[in-house]
Amino acid sequence: MGSEPDSSAVRTALWRALHVQLDDPPHVLDDEIGLALVAPPDDWRDRGDMHAVGTRDYRAAVVARTRFVEDLLVSEGVGQYLLLGAGLDTFAQRHPDLDIIVFEIDQPGPQTWKRQRLDELGYGVPDRLRLVPVDFDAGVEWWPALLAEGFDPTMPTVAYSSGVSMYITKPATEATLERLATLPAGSVTAMTFMLPIELADEVDRPGLEGAARGARASGTPWISFYTPEEIVALAASAGFDDIRCVTTAEVSQRYLAERSDGLRAASGENILLART
Repeated sequence: MGSEPDSSAVRTALWRALHVQLDDPPHVLDDEIGLALVAPPDDWRDRGDMHAVGTRDYRAAVVARTRFVEDLLVSEGVGQYLLLGAGLDTFAQRHPDLDIIVFEIDQPGPQTWKRQRLDELGYGVPDRLRLVPVDFDAGVEWWPALLAEGFDPTMPTVAYSSGVSMYITKPATEATLERLATLPAGSVTAMTFMLPIELADEVDRPGLEGAARGARASGTPWISFYTPEEIVALAASAGFDDIRCVTTAEVSQRYLAERSDGLRAASGENILLART
């Protein structure tokens, strides 16, 4: 079995499940498949990063951002969905009825692990799900690997990179945007980016600082932060001309405003939205 997914991918999967198990319905995202994939010990909710109250706003932000992009994908009516750094994403398993080919790019080890777990759980890897292993550590280019798995570069696509840009250099992010800017007209790129912590809402800064310390301690430090103006300029330099930033407040207004339980999305990570 391949190497297990990284701690960030596991935490995201467990937070999605925690949202279903602890937060009031209606749920922004109904996803316990990631929990089944991870199959953690029975006491997983006792982990420090699963605190029922302390993680509430952060897990709300995770599920709200995911719901925003998935709703965008469906509304755009495209036939291809490209996930860069897919981790334990479960869109393909949650929406088997949609006529969309999902391409998941990730490191070879975690993808081998995920493939085996999908088989063990009975989901398998149907033809509409393409797992694209790319050894980024060895400097392998992801575009040729994607084409080799049947990706159609002439078909409008929604491309999504979530929770990646803070871990890689700004030139690496710009190179990714340059490639995505070559997708045909009608394509949309969504990329989450981390604001400088001082630009987050004051109430959220301690949690973000703690998460940053945890990332450093685990050997995967956050190295790239962007103001909205900076990420827009980077996308423009890469070749996009229809660009905007989607703030946490906008996502919260769309998915959390009518709730009676006061659930809110923590600030700190916004979404770059760029169209070709």
